[in-house]
Amino acid sequence: MWKRGEVVRPPESGREVMGAVAPAAPGVPSAPRIQVQEAEAKRHMDKDAVNIGKSVVIKGELSGSEDLVIEGTVDGKVELSEHVLTVGSHGKIKAEVFAKIVIVLGEVVGNITASEKVDIRDSGSVDGDITSPRVAIAEGAHLRGSVDMQKKPAPAVAPVQAPKPEAKLAPLPAGTPGPGGQRIAGA
Repeated sequence: MWKRGEVVRPPESGREVMGAVAPAAPGVPSAPRIQVQEAEAKRHMDKDAVNIGKSVVIKGELSGSEDLVIEGTVDGKVELSEHVLTVGSHGKIKAEVFAKIVIVLGEVVGNITASEKVDIRDSGSVDGDITSPRVAIAEGAHLRGSVDMQKKPAPAVAPVQAPKPEAKLAPLPAGTPGPGGQRIAGA
C-alpha cells in the first residue's frame, strides 16, 4: 500500500507482493505497468497540484496557472494552458478542456486539446474529440470520438526568392484579334 511521503520503487527481485512476475525480454523493464501508472498519477496529484474534492461542483469557466486534480464535477470550460490536468477516478467533467497534459482516470464528456499529451488510463472514459501530438489509451479505457495527433506546427520560414524579370509582350501581327475580339490595325 502506498503512503504519502513513501518512495515507490520497482521491486529488486523477480517477485511482487501479489506473486511472481513473468520474466521480461532483455532490455525491457519488468516493473508492473499498473503500479507504475498509479505511482505516476499519484505523483502528479501530490506534486504542487490543487485538488477539487469529490463533493465539489463547479459550473462555468475554470482556469489556472498550476497543476489541477479534479475529483468532483465540472460543467463548462477548463483551461490550464501550461499545466497538467488530472481527472481523478471520481471526477466527472462535462466541458471543453485545454491543457498542456491531460490525464484521465475518471469521465470526460467534451473535446480535449492538449499541447503535449493526453493519457486515458484503464478506468478513464472520454466522449469527445482529442487533439494532441501524443495520445496514450490504456487497455480497458473508453474513447468515443476522433483523435487528431498533428505535431506542433514548425515556425514558418519563407524562402528567399530572386525577383522574376518582367515579361515583355511581343506586338501582335496585323489582323490578329486583340482583347475583346477587335482586330488590330497593322502598322
